[in-house]
Amino acid sequence: MRVNRFLPAIVAALVILGAACGDDAPPPPATPPAATEAAATVQDTPTPAATPPPDSATPSPTQAAAASDEDIDECPYAHHTDPSGHIDIVRLPPDFCRDWPNQDWSRHTVPFGQIIRGCGGRDCILALDTPGAVSTEGHYGVARFAPVDAVDYAENLPIAVLRIGDVARGYPLHILTFHEIVNDEVAGVPVAASFCPLCNTVLAFDRRVEGAVLDFGVSGNLRHSDLIMWDRQTETWWQQATGEAIVGRHAGVFLRTLPMSVLSFGDFRRAFPDADILTEETGFSFLYGTNPFPNYDQGSSPKFFLWRPDGRLPALERVIALSSGDENLAIPFTLLAEVTLATIELAGTRVVVLWAPGTLSPLDDFQIADSRDIGSAAAYLPEVDGRRLTLAPVPGTPGRFRDEETGSLWDVTGLAVSGPLAGSRLPPFAHGSPFWFAWAAFNPQAPIWEPPS
Repeated sequence: MRVNRFLPAIVAALVILGAACGDDAPPPPATPPAATEAAATVQDTPTPAATPPPDSATPSPTQAAAASDEDIDECPYAHHTDPSGHIDIVRLPPDFCRDWPNQDWSRHTVPFGQIIRGCGGRDCILALDTPGAVSTEGHYGVARFAPVDAVDYAENLPIAVLRIGDVARGYPLHILTFHEIVNDEVAGVPVAASFCPLCNTVLAFDRRVEGAVLDFGVSGNLRHSDLIMWDRQTETWWQQATGEAIVGRHAGVFLRTLPMSVLSFGDFRRAFPDADILTEETGFSFLYGTNPFPNYDQGSSPKFFLWRPDGRLPALERVIALSSGDENLAIPFTLLAEVTLATIELAGTRVVVLWAPGTLSPLDDFQIADSRDIGSAAAYLPEVDGRRLTLAPVPGTPGRFRDEETGSLWDVTGLAVSGPLAGSRLPPFAHGSPFWFAWAAFNPQAPIWEPPS
């Protein structure tokens, strides 16, 4: 077993993380992104294969508001009203009440029975704050950035890349694993960059809600194995996978999802030479570069998942997750790696998904540098200045694509590297690369893409 020689270091990492995902496991995760810059509106119910608990029905925001009219105790009981109007009284774990004395338990859009304790309570994993980007104070880490050519990261290190207009910023997953959230400001937009390792969900959100800028932290709770964030201004709980406020003042509100891809450091640096990237100078001495979940994505059982995973794909298969309007689609990563390009029509929107080799898994070997190459994928609108393009893989050159209209050559970052359109960029289309079990939990019965015959 290749993990045995690292056992002392693994134990040390888990202690540092504060038993982030339970008494004997590491930190909580993140989940699948919405696929447009508008907020996601996915249905939040268990997978078809699951046997839900008695309180599994999910009320709408209006039903949540109706429940708030009930004369209920703040703790340890709360009412849940299902769509038929039936009211269940659900006992809340005492830890919730101790950690969240100001929470409005009457406002919630999901059953409390789906929420479990992941680690040691509020802020058991400490988010990072960029100086000047937040209005709150606390024992959080500091997000410091440097020019992309000033850091010494390995070429194949996985980087979460956020693009807003012409500005790109990189968030290495080997750092996000230990903090899960970065409160930042990019191109004048207050953003939260997030990563939930348990679900492999990498998502970015606009932090502006109802005229206020919110600062986010890790609640210590999980739902469908996914990270539940909290905002420090109102203490509302937010589902990372969907961007939905599920408990508290903002229950029923959705954060606006921003386009974010996972690319290799080498591809990111070549495509965005003027970008900044998050550094390891956070104020903490974590074992950055290590993976507290050794061999996790090589296994078959997700952590802290209460349902039976949808059996159409292996639970820990990565998928490219796309959403537009009421339509959702999952593209298996292994299949995408074979074809390297998928052209999708989703709710009337044409999307192209590109794949390239050269990016390591952050959830394989204990040392990420020793992990296997899983490649990277990103979704774009295939157009430049309103001109529609038809892209196809270049035979014998993995990670390169040519458009039929101009003959320009493109890479996985959406950059034209040569030809008449050299220097142009494809507009990003919001997507994610979550594990299948997580995507299916939040998007039951969503179809799986198959290449055209």
